[in-house]
Amino acid sequence: MLAEAWTWQKWMVFSLPFALVVLGVAAWFVLRKTIRTRGRVNRSLREDPDINEWLVVFNWSRKVLYLPTVLASVLAAVLMYFLPERGLHATIIGGVWLGVFFLNFLVDEYEMSVKVLLIIVLCVFLLVLWLVFMDWLHPFARLFRHLGVAISPTVYLLVAGMFLIAIAISWLRGLFYYVAITPNYLNIQIGPTETGEQVSREEYSTRVDTGDFLERLLGYGRIIITFADQRRQPLVLLVGRIGTVASRLESIRGKLAVDRYQAHREGIGPSDDI
Repeated sequence: MLAEAWTWQKWMVFSLPFALVVLGVAAWFVLRKTIRTRGRVNRSLREDPDINEWLVVFNWSRKVLYLPTVLASVLAAVLMYFLPERGLHATIIGGVWLGVFFLNFLVDEYEMSVKVLLIIVLCVFLLVLWLVFMDWLHPFARLFRHLGVAISPTVYLLVAGMFLIAIAISWLRGLFYYVAITPNYLNIQIGPTETGEQVSREEYSTRVDTGDFLERLLGYGRIIITFADQRRQPLVLLVGRIGTVASRLESIRGKLAVDRYQAHREGIGPSDDI
């Protein structure tokens, strides 16, 4: 019998995933009224009749910039599995993948403005012209071919999985560590419960930084929040869809929300420009 063959250690390991699921469900039912996730705050702001515009953002991990490498890794793994001949094809796929990873590494490691990027492109162009003039272009190309970068499909999937796990952890952390910006205040949420801080609009300022051109090409930029109290360090948030976020932030900072009761007492109609 299976029950007689298994020891208590095997039963413990077998029961561990189910126990974790039960504990997670129990924790959710106990803490569901105190947990303030990013989605819950979004819903509460959407249902607030006095707030027409808001923005909820969190700080992505810089590993999100490696999404092109993740896509290249998955594509390379699929090609390696289905190609009948893996000799020359494997080195070509490995070389292209290594190039994508190297470009991602440059985006992650260095901040490149348009000026710096144009200088690099010009230097590469001059190098190629010099190699052509000296008739060294083919030996230079053979140097990279002799590298013979052939990677197993499993390694490609492992690399993609590592970056995806880092990105997923960053997204999960952003559910509980985020910033909600409204016309009247800034709410800084710290942790899964109600722990946080509210800062009035006069006590902080915002700035959008898209100086890194390659990072901007991937759709990412930074929102920098500085405080009137010079003793506080600025908040730097790496966010996606920076174009849309910047437009919404500019619109929010240019408005001031007035609650409906006060507007009614002062004779301000819903269509008045305040």
